[in-house]
Amino acid sequence: MSLISIDRLRTAERPHLPSWFKVTAHTGPDYLDIKQTLERLQLHTICEEARCPNRWECWNARTATFLILGDICTRRCHYCSVETGRPAAIDHDEPQRVAEAVQALGLRHAVITSVNRDELPDGGAAIFAETIRQTRRFNPDCTIEVLIPDFEGNADALSTVCAKRPEILNHNIETVRRLFPSIRPQGKYPRSIELLGRAKEQGMTTKSGLILGMGETFDEAREVMRDLRAVNCDILTIGQYLQPTREHLPVAHFYDPADFASLKEEGLAMGFAHVESGPLVRSSYHADRQTGRQPSDLTSAI
Repeated sequence: MSLISIDRLRTAERPHLPSWFKVTAHTGPDYLDIKQTLERLQLHTICEEARCPNRWECWNARTATFLILGDICTRRCHYCSVETGRPAAIDHDEPQRVAEAVQALGLRHAVITSVNRDELPDGGAAIFAETIRQTRRFNPDCTIEVLIPDFEGNADALSTVCAKRPEILNHNIETVRRLFPSIRPQGKYPRSIELLGRAKEQGMTTKSGLILGMGETFDEAREVMRDLRAVNCDILTIGQYLQPTREHLPVAHFYDPADFASLKEEGLAMGFAHVESGPLVRSSYHADRQTGRQPSDLTSAI
């Protein structure tokens, strides 16, 4: 799929959502507590910036995902609604505010991601490391999951994050090899696979996510799963792509829930320790269940 064909498809009529995509938007005390805490501490979430359809469910269950290094991304991926442009200067107080939010909300599992900051020599790895350090300092019993960019293949940047020993290191592959150049033009499929392999070599529990419905075939999705297992990736999430705005890549296909169930079975048979697969699944969906802790030990996550 070329960039020209993507532009042409953007003018097409948006398809109606299948019946299984009914999402109820409602607020409750936990939702409001998270929203007010994030506003007070001036923090961002990928839930809001990426227009996640699960935001109401997750926030009402006291789960969300911190977005560090600002809310402006240096890359323009054709499926993502995070704003692209020139980011602001690094906020060196942000890691402590994240730690304070984890403490204020009484969280037991913290999920931390970022925009791409390709203008920085280390891609923001030092801020990731400091956020892990501060979160542990304020919350010694909290497990930590980081969802990192590819750092443009910078092995030292990856090692900076791994040295802080997050319980889970996530890097999303997002799409299949064939579509990578057109959908993620500033990324490289082999580079992402290599990053996950290097993280595994450094003792990390690794995780990745795949989005379906952007023009791939079922066999291509299976190929991604095999490539991830070839570098011993432990955890996989698979979800349905939803077009965030008319300016983004349109949905090529809606998969049936049975298709996601089938891929989950195949993934477990390949050797993944955990596969979260379904139409509404996103990278951090039910992340607290993937740490190895029992549900009773995880009162909340963000």
